[in-house]
Amino acid sequence: MMEAGLRFKQIRERLGLRYRDVEEFSQQIADRHRNNEFLVPISRLSDIENRGAIPGLYKLYSLCAIYRLDMAEALSWYGADPSQLPADSVALVAERTHLVGFGRSKWKSATGSVQVPLTLDPGFDPGKSTFLSRFIQGWGVLPLMMLNGIEPRNYLYAYLGAEDYFMYPILRPGSLLLIDENRRRIVLSGWANELDRPIYFLEHRDGWLCAWCSLGEGHLIAMPHPSTSLPPLVFAYPDDVEVLGQVVGVASRLTAPARTRVRSTGV
Repeated sequence: MMEAGLRFKQIRERLGLRYRDVEEFSQQIADRHRNNEFLVPISRLSDIENRGAIPGLYKLYSLCAIYRLDMAEALSWYGADPSQLPADSVALVAERTHLVGFGRSKWKSATGSVQVPLTLDPGFDPGKSTFLSRFIQGWGVLPLMMLNGIEPRNYLYAYLGAEDYFMYPILRPGSLLLIDENRRRIVLSGWANELDRPIYFLEHRDGWLCAWCSLGEGHLIAMPHPSTSLPPLVFAYPDDVEVLGQVVGVASRLTAPARTRVRSTGV
């Protein structure tokens, strides 16, 4: 981890800060938060810069505050890149349906980047299904700050458990779901087929569930896809179940999850 320590040292020297200055600034942060873990003593700073010592969470926070650094970037210097959290999480198969917290934080870094297709072949017809890779003429790096117009906090993110077949085959186990939390009111009509019928993301006493929904006197009926042969679930409403929003986007794998045993309701 010498490279990370060297970066901290170079930044400190460019700012014209002495070891003593960093210690005093970190003491101010520690006093402000009433937590002495934020303090970066001179001896510890020397170990970080010259011996490859890895700072703890609080000390890393202090260094980033003093040096005006993005904390996510500093973490990446130590091989823990927060931008890889979603990819690493998706690679791990979970049996139960649950919410995904990525993108929900009030604090978000805009210093990352994502590769996107910048130019497409003029013959590309967006109205037709096609093999998109053949039409991409050039790729480029788009800073994430350019995507700030897409407000992730307007949505919830969820993972459909590898054992959750309640809405199969419309929603396949292992899918990532985009939930519009502004659409919590149960719509009882207005769709032409099962693909257009709203699917809602529900939270109940034992977990989460995706389902078609209908309302009765004081209760909510969560209805599965008919092909599953699973029974509907009836909840006291709103005491025992909450509608978190409507499923408006799905990223789905076309192969079965690695760990598929018994079909369940996701409860």
